[in-house]
Amino acid sequence: MKDITDRLPILCGSGPAWIPLPYRSTFTLRSFCTMALISFEDLDGLDEQLDDDATDNPEPMDEEEEERLYAHWQSVASTHQVSVPTEMRGPIQEMTRQNQQQETVPFTPISEHKKMGEAVYEERVYPAGKWACVTRSEKLYEQSISMAFMKLMRYICKENSLGRYLGMTVPVLSEFRMLDDGSFTKEVLTVYYLPAEFQESPPKPTDPDIHIVHREPLRVVTRVFFGTTTEETITRQINLLWEALGSTDSLHRDVYIVAAYQNPGVPCRRNEIWFIRQDP
Repeated sequence: MKDITDRLPILCGSGPAWIPLPYRSTFTLRSFCTMALISFEDLDGLDEQLDDDATDNPEPMDEEEEERLYAHWQSVASTHQVSVPTEMRGPIQEMTRQNQQQETVPFTPISEHKKMGEAVYEERVYPAGKWACVTRSEKLYEQSISMAFMKLMRYICKENSLGRYLGMTVPVLSEFRMLDDGSFTKEVLTVYYLPAEFQESPPKPTDPDIHIVHREPLRVVTRVFFGTTTEETITRQINLLWEALGSTDSLHRDVYIVAAYQNPGVPCRRNEIWFIRQDP
């Protein structure tokens, strides 16, 4: 599977956010992406400038560059009704400098189902492994994801027992439950897969809200979609995948996962909706 790399690190939120960094609720971009506040041209141009500044110049950013980057993240986060605290400046800069180095969570492809030559959904198995996990119960789904990933971001960027940058992995997953009436429960679990070098001995988080958990193998049916990840857009993707799959009792209907691959500042960013097999 091709490794997907952002021009900026994942923010979290509607996604992932990978705030996801590894997630926004409003925005108008192109035909099928609906979002607001920042135009496509503004975001695209700013992303390119920030990326060039970060990757072409390995030296620490000057004050103007730092302010520009922080303002960009604040603009994205505000669409989720979240504010980025000043202590996030360091992690934001670190992940921006490291944004070309991402590790894909390992998996085994099982099958791919196409319609008229295009993939509709595919099935994969993800092996058991260690994940850093945060649970949040904010008013909005995208707020929960944003707050959770900011915590994970700090863990990744030195707030750990090793005191070093651990490396980014994609996708960042957000797991939630759906009630019978179609609404989401407030509790959202956001998880980050530990890079391969730390799977045997994960660095300990300094934040007590972050837990290192060994998760069992996971067999999922996945469907790609692009844009924001809010309750509205996710519900639509869930319905579309059920429509494609038809009647089946082998998948969970009360718990779902959103996989975020790209920074929420990326227009029409890539995500996946995951259905979980009851018997992996």
